[in-house]
Amino acid sequence: MKKYAIASLVLLAAASGAAFGAGDAAAGKNKSSMCAGCHGIPGYRTVYPDTYQVPKIGGQHASYIVSALKGYKAGDRKHATMRAIAGSLTEQDMNDLAAYYAEAK
Repeated sequence: MKKYAIASLVLLAAASGAAFGAGDAAAGKNKSSMCAGCHGIPGYRTVYPDTYQVPKIGGQHASYIVSALKGYKAGDRKHATMRAIAGSLTEQDMNDLAAYYAEAK
């Protein structure tokens, strides 16, 4: 039983990597200008729709970035500006941006 559980975890990890590992960091860098205006400023806070401390995304796991962007696009995450930006992104754009920011510090 334990052997099957480990095999299942390995397959799940491989599938996750395939879904999130398809990004091109160089392409993501070229697409990141819309992100840099907020996420590129250390300690930046927005005041719309509420005062909100903008998180640092450089060095974040690619899978988390893709998941967050998909959440904004679907409306599951509620920040209006991020929802608008994510709504304009393709899945490849999300993967590329995630690859770039996962490598950035």
